[in-house]
Amino acid sequence: MNKDLNSIGLDKKPSDTTVVVAMSGGVDSSTVAGIMKKEGYNVIGITLKLYDDGKEVAASKQCCSGQDIMDAKRVAQKLGIEHKILYYQDKFKQGVIDNFVESYLKGETPIPCVQCNQTVKFKDLFEVSKEFKADALVTGHYVKSITENKTTNMYRAIDENRDQSYFLFNTTREQLDYLRFPLGSMLKNQTREIAKNLDLNVADKPDSQDICFVPNGDYASVIQKFRPDSFQKGNIKNLNDEVIGVHDGIINFTIGQRKGIKVSNKEALYVLKINPDKNEIIVGPKENLGKKVISLKDINLLTNKEDLQKDIFVKVRSTGKLLDAKVNLQNENKAEVKLKISEDGISPGQACVFYQRDSLGYKVLGGGWISNY
Repeated sequence: MNKDLNSIGLDKKPSDTTVVVAMSGGVDSSTVAGIMKKEGYNVIGITLKLYDDGKEVAASKQCCSGQDIMDAKRVAQKLGIEHKILYYQDKFKQGVIDNFVESYLKGETPIPCVQCNQTVKFKDLFEVSKEFKADALVTGHYVKSITENKTTNMYRAIDENRDQSYFLFNTTREQLDYLRFPLGSMLKNQTREIAKNLDLNVADKPDSQDICFVPNGDYASVIQKFRPDSFQKGNIKNLNDEVIGVHDGIINFTIGQRKGIKVSNKEALYVLKINPDKNEIIVGPKENLGKKVISLKDINLLTNKEDLQKDIFVKVRSTGKLLDAKVNLQNENKAEVKLKISEDGISPGQACVFYQRDSLGYKVLGGGWISNY
């Protein structure tokens, strides 16, 4: 890095640089705010109020709850930085919750965290940061960003167990050049150690584990709340198109699911396909789960199309491994991915993210949404 650049890749002294830090109230974003403050940047902390949480939500391990907002405020006071709370409940419902519900009704398995980053967090917070004339928007995501010649590229985090690049594939090039991710080169225990050294009250706070608006992981209750008409009984069929059972609503099933099908059979049955048009669940043996060809829609590229002509890796679920693949762009919005080895449980509604290995690590090239096949 040019020695004249500051720690976030800008040709300015930290004291002349204003950054907005997205503060969720957790240890990661709080530590980032502390790092920026300690390095001499002008820091504005912003916390988003995204939904109205009841007692069952406040008590669960989720982010962005009322307690988290209070924690973020305490951290800002401790650090002596400006702190603002933005009330985005309506934006969040329209951009994330409604999409989450509709996706399940279409037989998909949605990823609301991607939608949240794509809409409220990066789109709206990006615009607010610009209004504050901030030089960068800084977050606590575990993603490595490398800025050269005013262009920022995204890489998998050093801590692969914490890597969040999968959730950020839909970031635009304009957003990526403005975003900074200081934790991408750290391990989680290093983050907590910094938080302790800064004497932050969230240093030992547990990580959020659930989707923020889904109490205790019970997503069916969320759909019941917003679309109570969604739980329609339908047929469970085998691969011979024979009815072998009845389900209480397709929203209760995901591709690759084994438990909870409630159909007796000599061999284990897995959900192979969800047909929302006919309100049907198709089940069969495990050997029918594997897929080598994946159809994608709504492609987002962070690189040149030529890069996709090379051998790349893809990830088809947040907890999945990198898979050898070839990508064929069919047009600006659609692509076909061919896997070298078949993968089980590929589900519409999930993301397929593209990676390429170079001397700096695994670079994120973009990705798309897995569509029904």
